[in-house]
Amino acid sequence: MSFRLALLASAALISASPASARNIVIGNDDGLTANVKALYEALKAEGHDVIVAVPCSQQSGMGGALKILKPLGPLAADCVNGAAKAGDPGAGPMTRAGLGKDFYYVDGTPVMAMLYGVDVVANERWGRAPDLVLSGPNIGQNSGAIVVSSGTVSVAQYAMMRGIPAIALSAGENSASDAGLVNPVSTQVAKRSLELIDQLEKASLGRALLPAGTGLNVNFPDTPEKAVWKHARIGTYMKYDLKFVADLSVAMGQAPVAGQPPLPGLFACISDQPPRTDEDRDEAAVAVENIAVSVMQLAYDAPASQATGIRHMLRALAK
Repeated sequence: MSFRLALLASAALISASPASARNIVIGNDDGLTANVKALYEALKAEGHDVIVAVPCSQQSGMGGALKILKPLGPLAADCVNGAAKAGDPGAGPMTRAGLGKDFYYVDGTPVMAMLYGVDVVANERWGRAPDLVLSGPNIGQNSGAIVVSSGTVSVAQYAMMRGIPAIALSAGENSASDAGLVNPVSTQVAKRSLELIDQLEKASLGRALLPAGTGLNVNFPDTPEKAVWKHARIGTYMKYDLKFVADLSVAMGQAPVAGQPPLPGLFACISDQPPRTDEDRDEAAVAVENIAVSVMQLAYDAPASQATGIRHMLRALAK
């Protein structure tokens, strides 16, 4: 074989192998879902090495909550979708049949599950942190002000704090799981998510997929298959009308029970105020059936342009 033919053959082998394969941890706040399973399968099909580490139970709205210095004992109840059974350890490989060796659960919050995937499972498998953390796809969009309490977004934020590129992915409520962990919408969302990851891979030229201190918040519309990608900013629209009420039962339409004291709590319902569609915010993009891609900064530090004015106001107090 000539040198030229050998070189071409070598190049073909390189291109056929997963040269751009990444080590990826998937987390979420919903537990084992069709969305997670579809994303895992799509990533594996492209040659990525993937670990799934999600909460045992539904943990929506937990944000960045943590249970610190509290050992996790055996499960008191089965995990969602049969990921593990009551009596199984507080964290470990899922025991549902047919999942394989890459699926793990934690009887804790979304951030705790992701950290288990990064600190324990990834360290055992790769000896280092993953190249990418994907959070979701969530069942329900995380656009607008809801990101403050979103476990999906908080998982990405905590990964960013560790210096790991991270992307929060959210789909419509119509991506919920059936008993077999199959949903056509989940498959579509996974396919579109790969478009984003592949583009980042091409642009990164083998380096980190995202600059340090940044992440992405991606929201898919209810019909994602042919949706157009749109740059957006995280908006202020609140899809959910949240109010603390003196009696949660009454707010939910139940008649008061004689002799029973009021039971206060947080009431939530879908807002009757539609999002505006004439702005560059993520909720507007999703409302018109586009895929909103918003760049997130790390934590809460204000941009220099805004911080300068506040520092000027406090110049007599702080140096």
